[in-house]
Amino acid sequence: MRAFSVFSVPPNLSDADRLRRRHMLARLGLAWLIMMQVMMFAFPGYLRQRPMSAEDLNFLDHAIFYMNWISLLLTLPVVAYCAWPIWVGALRRIRKATVSMDVPVALGLIVAFIPSTYATITGRGEVYFESVSMFIAFLLTARYFEFCAQQTINTQTLSLEKSRLALTHYADRVAVWFTLAQVFLAFVVAAIWYSYAPDRAVPIMVAMFVISCPCAMAMAVPMATAAARARASSQTDKINLLDIQEATARIARQNLYGSMLWHLLMMPLAAIGLIQPWLAAITMLASSLAVVANSWRLTRPGGLDGKGHSGINIATG
Repeated sequence: MRAFSVFSVPPNLSDADRLRRRHMLARLGLAWLIMMQVMMFAFPGYLRQRPMSAEDLNFLDHAIFYMNWISLLLTLPVVAYCAWPIWVGALRRIRKATVSMDVPVALGLIVAFIPSTYATITGRGEVYFESVSMFIAFLLTARYFEFCAQQTINTQTLSLEKSRLALTHYADRVAVWFTLAQVFLAFVVAAIWYSYAPDRAVPIMVAMFVISCPCAMAMAVPMATAAARARASSQTDKINLLDIQEATARIARQNLYGSMLWHLLMMPLAAIGLIQPWLAAITMLASSLAVVANSWRLTRPGGLDGKGHSGINIATG
């Protein structure tokens, strides 16, 4: 099979798309760099629950106060620059009175960043700057996977376009409404927690918002189609186009429904307070990487096996 990478820059890519790709990579790199620094400065806060003398506790509180301010200053460019496409996309949709995946993602960033900023200024309460930076870094990672896959798809003449459009339309419709339902649930659960344990309401709501991010669902179709493109470009075997279309539809459905199942499993755990915001961000990245791994099974020998026609054939519209 000819060497193929979803990260390879297509030779006939336009200058505008190349520039967009570079900007996306710059935002991704900066987000990861700052995320690691913010996580380091957040470490003293994890030590506060350990037993210690009053003098040590007072010293630790002073350290946490200054670390929180440093974390705030570091997180600002991540929120303002790295997450800029998210804000633009959300505002564009709000102005048109429509909803896209950017809207709940932007809302999740707001409910995590603003309370953290207030807690830093007042010196009271918990901060979630490490969760915010992790959320943005992992989200941009997932979107970079999706973007590279989409560019690879769009620059090919392979006649999988009809299947891809039908799959994308179906997945986007399901993902948006599924995400909105999770956002509504996060507000309801936060309101319930606020009535009984106000100090736990915000971290639980933040964790639920992070889990509700539809990164893996958004990658379901682009990654499956990019993997199909890689398999179709094989020079060692001849594959029927119909087989590729059916396998791509099957893998895309697995990605989409598997991601939805992950959300359904994680949301109750977050709702009862068993998942912290930073852990929610890690599980979000893990689900996205699972979509990548499942999609790339199409490139292996036997990856087209297991074809079937059960259920609704969303590949042909």
